[in-house]
Amino acid sequence: MGMTVNAELPLPSELKKEYPLSPEILNIKEKRDREIRSIFTGESDKFIVIVGPCSADNEDAVCEYVNRLAEINEKVSDRLMIIPRIYTNKPRTTGEGYKGMLHQPEPDQAPDLLAGIIAIRKMHIRAIRESGLTAADEMLYPENRSYLDDILSYEAIGARSVENQQHRLTASGLDIPVGMKNPTSGDFSVMLNSVVAAQSGHTFIYRGMDVTTAGNDLAHVILRGGVDKYGTCIPNYHYEDLERLLDAYQKRNLKNPAAIVDANHSNSNKKFREQIRIVSEVLHSRNYNPELKTLVKGVMIESYLEEGCQKIDENRVYGKSITDPCLGWEDTERLIYKIADEC
Repeated sequence: MGMTVNAELPLPSELKKEYPLSPEILNIKEKRDREIRSIFTGESDKFIVIVGPCSADNEDAVCEYVNRLAEINEKVSDRLMIIPRIYTNKPRTTGEGYKGMLHQPEPDQAPDLLAGIIAIRKMHIRAIRESGLTAADEMLYPENRSYLDDILSYEAIGARSVENQQHRLTASGLDIPVGMKNPTSGDFSVMLNSVVAAQSGHTFIYRGMDVTTAGNDLAHVILRGGVDKYGTCIPNYHYEDLERLLDAYQKRNLKNPAAIVDANHSNSNKKFREQIRIVSEVLHSRNYNPELKTLVKGVMIESYLEEGCQKIDENRVYGKSITDPCLGWEDTERLIYKIADEC
């Protein structure tokens, strides 16, 4: 066989007993989940800002970043819902490169998934305890989310996963918002079909069990731009794109129509500073068209303590991305206050 068993991993229930959530954290999550739900159902007109590193690579740096977000949150919480990005899995197009803390809790060391699942749970718990903010993560591996399903307040399904049946079915069992990104082709119909699937109930096999889900009424779309057959990025955050999305939503019988605009990836062609301009354009489109203001619930921004990105070597800079380039803290702070002023 070409597969070697490295270790028997604990069941999610066992890990949760070893690293439990305190009553205080449970109360924080319940309150924030309720508030986030009210935004997606239209009861609240707060604007969502999902912001943080491309990938969480260092617990101390991530928690320092999230604690800084908490200080801003105190000043803008009447207008914004800030959700930190604590992404512990990193999809790799070719399978090469850093795959996130789940795989490598120490980026310059060999993969260790047992240490990884412990590290990511401890990091998420610490971030909530210190900041009072529950976070978003990516559902890269559907069965692995069981190690964090009591912690997260938002999950995203990436462009390379959105057509996968197991991702769609698993999303239908979540009780928090799940964002379906458009595929790398940019196809709206694929993305919306995923929302249809996630909002419906299903019976399927999950972690060796026969399960039935009720459907997730908070499943929605994330626009992240696409790539044509020549590898050229095609953004989809412009006013005309948002109008087309609104029209596509209106032709489907979907609950709680909603969109988040990812300001990086193929929308910015990974030119990370373009995120500032892109967010401004999205806000302008919302303010111009009341229907788009109702549809576009928020933005997703990649940022960290230091701007740009770096290689994984002995000269690593604390708080600087080791995957895609990110905005630095000063730009991030200014941008969040700008969003609050214009919403």
